[in-house]
Amino acid sequence: MLLSRHADSLFWLARYMERAENAARILETASRLASVPNGDSVDRNEWRAAIVSTGSQEAFDALFDEASPSAVIEFLAFSPQNSSSIRSCFETARNNARSVRTALTIDVWESINSTWLELKRYQGSGMSRQELGTFLNFVKEASLRFDGSAYRTMLRNDAYYFLRLGSYIERADFTARILLARSQLFDPERETISGSLEYYQLSSLLRCVSSLTSYHWVYRESLRPHLIADLMIMREEMPRSLASCYENIARFLDNLARDYGRHGKSQRSARKTLSRLQEADLSALTRSGLDGFLSEFIDENGRLGAAIGEQYLG
Repeated sequence: MLLSRHADSLFWLARYMERAENAARILETASRLASVPNGDSVDRNEWRAAIVSTGSQEAFDALFDEASPSAVIEFLAFSPQNSSSIRSCFETARNNARSVRTALTIDVWESINSTWLELKRYQGSGMSRQELGTFLNFVKEASLRFDGSAYRTMLRNDAYYFLRLGSYIERADFTARILLARSQLFDPERETISGSLEYYQLSSLLRCVSSLTSYHWVYRESLRPHLIADLMIMREEMPRSLASCYENIARFLDNLARDYGRHGKSQRSARKTLSRLQEADLSALTRSGLDGFLSEFIDENGRLGAAIGEQYLG
Protein backbone atom coordinates (compact mmCIF):
# COMPACT_ATOMS: atom_id res chain seq x y z
CA MET A 1 0.00 0.00 0.00
CA LEU A 2 1.34 3.42 -0.98
CA LEU A 3 2.04 6.22 1.45
CA SER A 4 -0.57 8.94 1.01
CA ARG A 5 2.05 11.50 -0.05
CA HIS A 6 3.27 9.13 -2.78
CA ALA A 7 -0.29 8.53 -3.97
CA ASP A 8 -0.79 12.31 -4.06
CA SER A 9 2.35 12.79 -6.16
CA LEU A 10 1.27 10.13 -8.66
CA PHE A 11 -2.26 11.55 -8.91
CA TRP A 12 -1.02 15.08 -9.58
CA LEU A 13 1.82 13.95 -11.83
CA ALA A 14 -0.78 12.49 -14.19
CA ARG A 15 -3.06 15.50 -13.88
CA TYR A 16 -0.31 17.92 -14.85
CA MET A 17 0.84 15.82 -17.79
CA GLU A 18 -2.76 15.69 -19.03
CA ARG A 19 -3.21 19.41 -18.39
CA ALA A 20 -0.17 20.26 -20.50
CA GLU A 21 -1.57 18.28 -23.42
CA ASN A 22 -4.96 19.95 -23.00
CA ALA A 23 -3.38 23.42 -23.12
CA ALA A 24 -1.61 22.42 -26.34
CA ARG A 25 -4.89 21.25 -27.85
CA ILE A 26 -6.60 24.52 -26.92
CA LEU A 27 -3.81 26.60 -28.46
CA GLU A 28 -3.87 24.49 -31.61
CA THR A 29 -7.63 25.04 -31.95
CA ALA A 30 -7.32 28.79 -31.37
CA SER A 31 -4.56 29.07 -33.97
CA ARG A 32 -6.62 27.11 -36.51
CA LEU A 33 -9.82 29.09 -35.98
CA ALA A 34 -8.07 32.47 -35.88
CA SER A 35 -6.84 31.82 -39.42
CA VAL A 36 -10.39 31.31 -40.74
CA PRO A 37 -11.60 34.43 -42.65
CA ASN A 38 -14.35 36.25 -40.78
CA GLY A 39 -16.75 36.34 -43.71
CA ASP A 40 -19.79 36.22 -41.44
CA SER A 41 -18.86 39.60 -39.92
CA VAL A 42 -19.08 38.15 -36.43
CA ASP A 43 -17.23 39.88 -33.61
CA ARG A 44 -15.05 37.06 -32.29
CA ASN A 45 -11.71 36.54 -30.64
CA GLU A 46 -10.61 32.91 -30.76
CA TRP A 47 -7.65 33.69 -28.51
CA ARG A 48 -9.97 34.98 -25.79
CA ALA A 49 -12.07 31.82 -26.26
CA ALA A 50 -8.91 29.78 -25.58
CA ILE A 51 -8.52 31.48 -22.21
CA VAL A 52 -12.21 30.91 -21.41
CA SER A 53 -11.79 27.21 -22.24
CA THR A 54 -9.17 26.87 -19.51
CA GLY A 55 -11.22 28.67 -16.87
CA SER A 56 -8.31 31.04 -16.17
CA GLN A 57 -9.74 34.40 -17.25
CA GLU A 58 -9.00 36.18 -13.96
CA ALA A 59 -5.38 35.03 -13.84
CA PHE A 60 -4.85 36.03 -17.47
CA ASP A 61 -6.46 39.46 -17.08
CA ALA A 62 -4.25 40.17 -14.07
CA LEU A 63 -1.18 39.77 -16.29
CA PHE A 64 -2.23 41.01 -19.74
CA ASP A 65 -4.32 43.90 -21.07
CA GLU A 66 -5.77 42.05 -24.06
CA ALA A 67 -6.07 38.54 -25.46
CA SER A 68 -3.60 38.97 -28.30
CA PRO A 69 -2.08 35.86 -29.92
CA SER A 70 1.34 36.48 -28.34
CA ALA A 71 -0.16 37.09 -24.89
CA VAL A 72 -2.32 33.95 -24.95
CA ILE A 73 0.53 31.77 -26.25
CA GLU A 74 2.87 33.14 -23.58
CA PHE A 75 0.28 32.61 -20.80
CA LEU A 76 -0.86 29.10 -21.77
CA ALA A 77 2.49 27.76 -22.96
CA PHE A 78 5.40 29.39 -21.16
CA SER A 79 4.45 31.76 -18.34
CA PRO A 80 5.96 30.79 -14.94
CA GLN A 81 3.24 32.98 -13.37
CA ASN A 82 0.59 30.59 -14.68
CA SER A 83 0.74 27.35 -12.68
CA SER A 84 -1.18 25.63 -15.50
CA SER A 85 1.02 26.75 -18.40
CA ILE A 86 2.62 23.94 -20.38
CA ARG A 87 6.07 24.75 -19.00
CA SER A 88 4.77 24.91 -15.41
CA CYS A 89 2.84 21.66 -15.84
CA PHE A 90 5.86 19.76 -17.14
CA GLU A 91 8.05 21.15 -14.38
CA THR A 92 5.57 20.21 -11.64
CA ALA A 93 5.01 16.78 -13.19
CA ARG A 94 8.78 16.12 -13.22
CA ASN A 95 9.13 17.23 -9.59
CA ASN A 96 6.31 14.89 -8.60
CA ALA A 97 7.88 12.07 -10.61
CA ARG A 98 11.22 12.57 -8.84
CA SER A 99 9.52 12.27 -5.46
CA VAL A 100 8.04 8.88 -6.40
CA ARG A 101 10.85 7.68 -8.63
CA THR A 102 10.82 4.16 -7.16
CA ALA A 103 7.08 3.76 -7.92
CA LEU A 104 7.65 4.40 -11.64
CA THR A 105 9.25 2.18 -14.26
CA ILE A 106 12.36 3.36 -16.06
CA ASP A 107 10.29 3.98 -19.21
CA VAL A 108 7.78 6.23 -17.43
CA TRP A 109 10.50 8.24 -15.68
CA GLU A 110 12.50 8.71 -18.89
CA SER A 111 9.41 9.84 -20.79
CA ILE A 112 8.89 12.61 -18.21
CA ASN A 113 12.52 13.57 -17.74
CA SER A 114 13.32 13.69 -21.46
CA THR A 115 10.25 15.88 -22.01
CA TRP A 116 11.51 18.39 -19.46
CA LEU A 117 15.00 18.46 -20.99
CA GLU A 118 13.67 18.84 -24.54
CA LEU A 119 11.28 21.60 -23.48
CA LYS A 120 14.25 23.90 -22.90
CA ARG A 121 14.78 24.06 -26.67
CA TYR A 122 11.59 26.10 -27.08
CA GLN A 123 11.32 29.82 -26.37
CA GLY A 124 8.08 31.69 -25.77
CA SER A 125 8.61 34.90 -27.71
CA GLY A 126 8.36 35.47 -31.43
CA MET A 127 7.26 32.01 -32.53
CA SER A 128 6.04 31.72 -36.09
CA ARG A 129 2.88 29.75 -36.75
CA GLN A 130 4.97 26.85 -38.03
CA GLU A 131 7.20 26.94 -34.92
CA LEU A 132 4.11 27.02 -32.72
CA GLY A 133 2.75 23.97 -34.52
CA THR A 134 6.03 22.10 -34.01
CA PHE A 135 6.01 22.95 -30.31
CA LEU A 136 2.38 21.88 -29.81
CA ASN A 137 3.04 18.57 -31.60
CA PHE A 138 5.98 18.00 -29.26
CA VAL A 139 3.71 18.55 -26.22
CA LYS A 140 1.04 16.15 -27.47
CA GLU A 141 3.64 13.52 -28.35
CA ALA A 142 5.22 13.87 -24.89
CA SER A 143 1.84 13.19 -23.29
CA LEU A 144 1.36 10.14 -25.52
CA ARG A 145 4.80 8.80 -24.55
CA PHE A 146 3.95 9.16 -20.88
CA ASP A 147 0.53 7.57 -21.33
CA GLY A 148 1.88 4.72 -23.45
CA SER A 149 4.85 3.93 -21.21
CA ALA A 150 2.58 3.80 -18.15
CA TYR A 151 0.09 1.55 -19.93
CA ARG A 152 2.74 -0.81 -21.31
CA THR A 153 5.17 -1.10 -18.39
CA MET A 154 3.53 -0.46 -15.01
CA LEU A 155 2.10 -3.10 -12.71
CA ARG A 156 -1.67 -2.91 -12.29
CA ASN A 157 -1.53 -1.85 -8.66
CA ASP A 158 -2.44 1.21 -6.60
CA ALA A 159 0.37 3.32 -8.13
CA TYR A 160 -1.06 2.71 -11.59
CA TYR A 161 -4.64 3.35 -10.41
CA PHE A 162 -3.74 6.76 -8.94
CA LEU A 163 -1.97 7.73 -12.16
CA ARG A 164 -4.98 6.80 -14.27
CA LEU A 165 -7.41 8.56 -11.92
CA GLY A 166 -5.43 11.78 -12.26
CA SER A 167 -5.49 11.52 -16.05
CA TYR A 168 -9.23 10.88 -16.30
CA ILE A 169 -10.28 13.51 -13.75
CA GLU A 170 -8.30 16.10 -15.71
CA ARG A 171 -9.54 14.83 -19.09
CA ALA A 172 -13.19 15.00 -18.04
CA ASP A 173 -12.71 18.58 -16.85
CA PHE A 174 -11.14 19.53 -20.17
CA THR A 175 -13.91 18.04 -22.32
CA ALA A 176 -16.60 19.70 -20.23
CA ARG A 177 -14.87 23.09 -20.37
CA ILE A 178 -14.35 23.17 -24.13
CA LEU A 179 -18.01 22.20 -24.63
CA LEU A 180 -19.10 24.91 -22.19
CA ALA A 181 -17.00 27.52 -24.01
CA ARG A 182 -18.88 26.64 -27.24
CA SER A 183 -22.29 25.93 -25.69
CA GLN A 184 -23.95 28.53 -27.93
CA LEU A 185 -23.38 26.16 -30.86
CA PHE A 186 -25.73 23.57 -29.33
CA ASP A 187 -29.01 25.45 -29.59
CA PRO A 188 -31.76 22.80 -29.35
CA GLU A 189 -33.80 24.61 -32.00
CA ARG A 190 -31.18 23.91 -34.65
CA GLU A 191 -30.20 20.50 -35.96
CA THR A 192 -28.08 21.69 -38.87
CA ILE A 193 -25.12 24.03 -39.27
CA SER A 194 -25.65 27.59 -40.46
CA GLY A 195 -22.63 29.14 -42.12
CA SER A 196 -19.02 28.23 -42.75
CA LEU A 197 -17.77 29.75 -39.48
CA GLU A 198 -19.99 27.47 -37.43
CA TYR A 199 -18.82 24.47 -39.44
CA TYR A 200 -15.17 25.32 -38.73
CA GLN A 201 -15.92 25.87 -35.04
CA LEU A 202 -17.64 22.49 -34.70
CA SER A 203 -15.05 20.60 -36.72
CA SER A 204 -12.28 22.23 -34.69
CA LEU A 205 -14.06 21.22 -31.50
CA LEU A 206 -13.93 17.60 -32.67
CA ARG A 207 -10.30 17.95 -33.76
CA CYS A 208 -9.50 19.32 -30.31
CA VAL A 209 -10.39 15.91 -28.85
CA SER A 210 -9.06 13.94 -31.87
CA SER A 211 -12.56 12.74 -32.76
CA LEU A 212 -13.45 14.15 -36.17
CA THR A 213 -12.88 10.79 -37.86
CA SER A 214 -14.61 8.97 -34.99
CA TYR A 215 -17.66 11.18 -35.45
CA HIS A 216 -18.04 10.06 -39.07
CA TRP A 217 -17.48 6.42 -38.12
CA VAL A 218 -20.23 6.57 -35.48
CA TYR A 219 -22.87 8.70 -37.21
CA ARG A 220 -22.00 8.42 -40.92
CA GLU A 221 -23.35 11.84 -41.81
CA SER A 222 -22.35 15.50 -41.93
CA LEU A 223 -21.66 17.46 -38.77
CA ARG A 224 -24.71 18.12 -36.59
CA PRO A 225 -24.45 19.99 -33.28
CA HIS A 226 -26.64 17.60 -31.25
CA LEU A 227 -24.70 14.57 -32.49
CA ILE A 228 -21.39 16.19 -31.57
CA ALA A 229 -22.74 16.81 -28.07
CA ASP A 230 -23.90 13.19 -27.92
CA LEU A 231 -20.44 11.94 -28.91
CA MET A 232 -18.54 14.11 -26.43
CA ILE A 233 -20.88 13.61 -23.49
CA MET A 234 -22.56 10.21 -23.63
CA ARG A 235 -20.62 7.85 -25.93
CA GLU A 236 -18.47 5.56 -23.78
CA GLU A 237 -16.58 4.26 -26.83
CA MET A 238 -15.16 7.76 -27.42
CA PRO A 239 -12.07 7.96 -25.15
CA ARG A 240 -12.43 11.64 -24.25
CA SER A 241 -16.18 11.70 -23.68
CA LEU A 242 -17.50 12.46 -20.21
CA ALA A 243 -19.10 9.01 -20.00
CA SER A 244 -15.88 7.25 -21.01
CA CYS A 245 -13.83 9.20 -18.48
CA TYR A 246 -16.25 8.32 -15.70
CA GLU A 247 -16.49 4.67 -16.67
CA ASN A 248 -12.72 4.51 -16.18
CA ILE A 249 -12.76 6.63 -13.01
CA ALA A 250 -15.38 4.40 -11.41
CA ARG A 251 -13.46 1.26 -12.41
CA PHE A 252 -10.13 2.42 -10.98
CA LEU A 253 -11.78 3.64 -7.79
CA ASP A 254 -13.44 0.24 -7.42
CA ASN A 255 -10.02 -1.39 -7.87
CA LEU A 256 -8.63 0.79 -5.06
CA ALA A 257 -11.60 -0.08 -2.85
CA ARG A 258 -10.96 -3.77 -3.47
CA ASP A 259 -7.25 -3.52 -2.70
CA TYR A 260 -7.66 -1.21 0.31
CA GLY A 261 -10.69 -3.08 1.65
CA ARG A 262 -13.15 -0.18 1.86
CA HIS A 263 -15.54 1.79 -0.32
CA GLY A 264 -16.00 5.45 0.49
CA LYS A 265 -17.30 8.82 -0.64
CA SER A 266 -15.25 8.92 -3.84
CA GLN A 267 -16.60 5.58 -5.09
CA ARG A 268 -20.19 6.63 -4.37
CA SER A 269 -19.70 10.01 -6.04
CA ALA A 270 -18.12 8.52 -9.18
CA ARG A 271 -20.87 5.89 -9.55
CA LYS A 272 -23.54 8.57 -9.10
CA THR A 273 -22.06 10.75 -11.84
CA LEU A 274 -21.56 7.77 -14.17
CA SER A 275 -25.20 6.69 -13.71
CA ARG A 276 -26.35 10.22 -14.43
CA LEU A 277 -24.38 10.28 -17.68
CA GLN A 278 -25.58 6.83 -18.73
CA GLU A 279 -29.22 7.69 -18.05
CA ALA A 280 -29.17 11.25 -19.42
CA ASP A 281 -31.46 12.30 -22.25
CA LEU A 282 -29.54 14.65 -24.53
CA SER A 283 -32.62 16.40 -25.94
CA ALA A 284 -33.80 17.14 -22.41
CA LEU A 285 -30.36 18.45 -21.47
CA THR A 286 -30.19 20.82 -24.42
CA ARG A 287 -33.73 22.06 -23.82
CA SER A 288 -33.02 22.81 -20.17
CA GLY A 289 -29.66 24.39 -21.01
CA LEU A 290 -26.50 22.47 -21.81
CA ASP A 291 -24.36 25.16 -20.19
CA GLY A 292 -26.08 24.55 -16.84
CA PHE A 293 -25.47 20.81 -17.07
CA LEU A 294 -21.81 21.30 -18.01
CA SER A 295 -21.18 23.83 -15.24
CA GLU A 296 -22.70 21.44 -12.72
CA PHE A 297 -20.60 18.58 -14.10
CA ILE A 298 -17.39 20.63 -13.75
CA ASP A 299 -18.28 21.35 -10.12
CA GLU A 300 -19.08 17.67 -9.46
CA ASN A 301 -15.81 16.60 -11.07
CA GLY A 302 -13.92 19.05 -8.87
CA ARG A 303 -15.68 17.70 -5.78
CA LEU A 304 -14.75 14.16 -6.78
CA GLY A 305 -11.09 15.17 -7.04
CA ALA A 306 -11.36 16.66 -3.54
CA ALA A 307 -13.07 13.48 -2.25
CA ILE A 308 -10.25 11.33 -3.65
CA GLY A 309 -7.82 13.62 -1.85
CA GLU A 310 -9.64 13.30 1.46
CA GLN A 311 -10.01 9.53 1.18
CA TYR A 312 -6.56 8.57 -0.10
CA LEU A 313 -4.16 11.47 -0.49
CA GLY A 314 -4.39 13.38 2.78
